[in-house]
Amino acid sequence: MAEQSGPNYRRRQLGRTLRRLREGIGMSQEAMGRPLRFSKSKMSRVEQGYIPGSNDFLALLDRCGVITSDYEPYVRMFDYAKEKGWWHAFGLDDRGFVPVEADASAVRTYQLGFVPGLLQTEAYMRATFDAARQSLSAERLENQIAVRLRRKQRLFEERPLIVHAIIDETVLHRETCDRQQREHIVELASLPNLAVQVIPQDVGSHDGLYSNFIVVSFPEPAEVDLAYVEYGFGSMQIEKEQEVRAATLLFEHLAEVALDEQDSLALISGM
Repeated sequence: MAEQSGPNYRRRQLGRTLRRLREGIGMSQEAMGRPLRFSKSKMSRVEQGYIPGSNDFLALLDRCGVITSDYEPYVRMFDYAKEKGWWHAFGLDDRGFVPVEADASAVRTYQLGFVPGLLQTEAYMRATFDAARQSLSAERLENQIAVRLRRKQRLFEERPLIVHAIIDETVLHRETCDRQQREHIVELASLPNLAVQVIPQDVGSHDGLYSNFIVVSFPEPAEVDLAYVEYGFGSMQIEKEQEVRAATLLFEHLAEVALDEQDSLALISGM
């Protein structure tokens, strides 16, 4: 089971906004929360992304000196933070990678065993889910596929998700990665926001043989990168700066080990 994550990006963004407003008037957390009967620890949690009630939120804006006529952008941010993500309609909660990716601006993904989810055809998705150790009900299978197809829409939005995918060549030789799937990868790689590299088999041993991993970046500079690792019996979200930095450096190393984009697509096309 995936680890329980803390507040998502949009909630942390709201918390940072409240913190900036408070700091802008030079007020401490304790002084800010006292009239609302918020302890210092509760104010800290709010500024970390835990949403207060709507009346308390408006009271915080008032405490920060925001006049009523200027409430609108803050209320929109508040409503957005409370809004349930589209994935809830498919039976998913706010844990796992889907909500993280939904708020991301860029994703760097290294895959040792599978074609990255955003690059998969529907046929590849079905073959992968069918081969899982724990079989899915028909309803859950269709939901999983619908979620993955919905995720792919981020590649084509007005402000598209930027994706850099590095794939070990062994992925391309598996039976599920047929001609249609390889052609689909090449087609998607023509998008300006998507880069694909392949680590050829003749490289031999390299540090990427240990596991898959993903590094995620967000549109707001104040939001630090995070790493995500998924394995056969669970997943893990990593937020410690030192470990995320290590994941970033490893990705950069694998990008140097891999073929460049042009040679990678030539390898895929020539198979």
